[in-house]
Amino acid sequence: MEYRKTFGWTAVAVRTTDVWRWRPMWCPTPVGLPESSCSANATPEFEGRGGDDLGTEIANTLYRIFNNKSSIDLRSLCISPQEHCWVLYVDVLLLECGGNLFDAISIAVKAALFNTRIPRVRVLEDEEGSKDIELSDDPYDCMRLSVDNVPCIVTLCKIGCRHVVDATLQEEACSLASLLVSVTSRGVVTCLRKVGKGSLDPESIFEMMESSKRVGKVLHMSLQSVLHKEESLGPKRPKVGFLG
Repeated sequence: MEYRKTFGWTAVAVRTTDVWRWRPMWCPTPVGLPESSCSANATPEFEGRGGDDLGTEIANTLYRIFNNKSSIDLRSLCISPQEHCWVLYVDVLLLECGGNLFDAISIAVKAALFNTRIPRVRVLEDEEGSKDIELSDDPYDCMRLSVDNVPCIVTLCKIGCRHVVDATLQEEACSLASLLVSVTSRGVVTCLRKVGKGSLDPESIFEMMESSKRVGKVLHMSLQSVLHKEESLGPKRPKVGFLG
C-alpha cells in the first residue's frame, strides 16, 4: 500500500510492503521496521550518499515513536504466539524538501497504515502437534490495523520568544532550536525530541508542548476525515501529485 503526501513544499511517499507478498516468519514479538531514503529530486544535496544521514535520522525518529506497545496493537500482527507473526515494513521516500519534514512524514505513515490490509490466516494443528499456516483464498478476506493511537509529529520552531508551527524553510533557517512532539488523536504526548544547536528553557518547552497538543488534535481530526472521504470514493478517488 502506498500513500503520497504533499505538505506545503514537502512531498513524501510512504508505502507498506505488499501484503500479498508477505511471508509468515518466526518472530518472538510482532515488530515494525521503518526505512527511509531521500531522492536526489528533492535537493541536489541528496545526490550519491548525501541523504544517508537524514534518512538515518528519519528512521531513528520513527523507531522511537513506534517502539512501544501503544502506537500499534502488536497483538493484531501475531499469528501464533512466540512462533509466527507478520512483520510490517514501512518505507519512506523523500521526494521534495521544503520544510516541516517530520510532520509530513508522520502524516504519510499514518495514512499508509490506515490503507494497509493484512490477509487472514488460520493455524492448523495436526495429531502430532505440528502446526501449519493456511492463508485465505479470498483476496478480500483481510483485517485492518487500528490507527487510533498512531501519533503524528508536530514540529515547533523557536524563533525569538515565540514558536512557529508548520515552518517554511526560511522560518526554519531563523530558528536555532526546534521541538518535535509526537501526539496522538487524544492529545497524549508519546515522544519528544529537541533538534538544533540552540537551547530551550523549561517554560518554553511547556508552552510548546501545550501548543502541540492543540495542533495535534486538529491535525488528527482533519487527516481522519480526509482518509475516510477518500476511502468512500473507492476506485473513483482522483489521483493527485506529480506521480499520481
